[in-house]
Amino acid sequence: MIKCTRFFVILRLEMPMNTPLLTIRRPIEPELSRYSALFDAVLTHDERFMDRVLEHVRSRKGKMMRPILVLLMAKECGAVDEKALRCAVTLELLHTASLVHDDVVDESPERRGQASLRAVFDNKVAVLLGDYMLARSLHQAALTGKVEIVEQVAALGATLSEGEIFQLANVESATLSEEAYFRIIRNKTSALFATCGLLGALAQDADGEFCQTARRFGEIVGLCFQIRDDIFDYFDDAAIGKPRGNDMAEGKLTLPAIYAVNHTGDARAAELARRVKALKATREEMAELIAFAKANGGIEYAREAMEKLRSEAELLLGHFRNEAVRESLKAYIDFVIGRDY
Repeated sequence: MIKCTRFFVILRLEMPMNTPLLTIRRPIEPELSRYSALFDAVLTHDERFMDRVLEHVRSRKGKMMRPILVLLMAKECGAVDEKALRCAVTLELLHTASLVHDDVVDESPERRGQASLRAVFDNKVAVLLGDYMLARSLHQAALTGKVEIVEQVAALGATLSEGEIFQLANVESATLSEEAYFRIIRNKTSALFATCGLLGALAQDADGEFCQTARRFGEIVGLCFQIRDDIFDYFDDAAIGKPRGNDMAEGKLTLPAIYAVNHTGDARAAELARRVKALKATREEMAELIAFAKANGGIEYAREAMEKLRSEAELLLGHFRNEAVRESLKAYIDFVIGRDY
């Protein structure tokens, strides 16, 4: 039961009125406007060059999935106050900083079909801006006045870094393991969504039981988000800025290929997987492994994994009393699993 005693997208989102996202946002539209204003204010600077760099961040459009999750969890507990708004800004700043740094590490010229910050400016500016946003993130957490929130944000930053490092170590491993795959995506993606759920509840002084419900719902969302994102890599789609085989080009094997190789025991597929992880595979070999994964149930297996997680998420929604929030969160998980971008 809930006991309440009583906010990156990287920017404002323009969307058609008939999208699933509108349904998701409906219970918190006023709060999202307040969030956007605060986010922009935090990322505004009176020094011209600094503000030009920050404008690159502010002007990026996004779906605001993470801030929305924070605000929906807070809304379940009553009126959304400034602490919840600052939690939403905190986590979007941290998320955005991690993307900026990831693009430097991966030497990426694009982020979702648009020029990355490092491509527009340079690596030095990107690294320093990422550091700046991390500092601003912790400052926003501190302004909530709740030490537990600051602790959770700091722990999340460490977890995200651990996930990246473990992924690099896993590339060098010859084994194909679902356990390792899920450990990576829990740390790299799911932990952020889990903290979104948790901080939305903590900001509103929810009891421990609901905090854990909110955290687990967010964790499930994050797992599904990453599995769905990984499925994209098995299909050509320039619209999402992620050409087929991009993960394999970096030595990363995701759930569809891991399942297909391990389930079939096919020697040729296993050899292709080893070559991918050793960064020795040609484009033709990567295409062959992608086709093998698709022909041997890899995509279906990944989708089944998401459906199992969806079922658990729907059970968790039974703990929610606010009908509008409950319906919004159901639409949220449906969108994450069914999205095509």
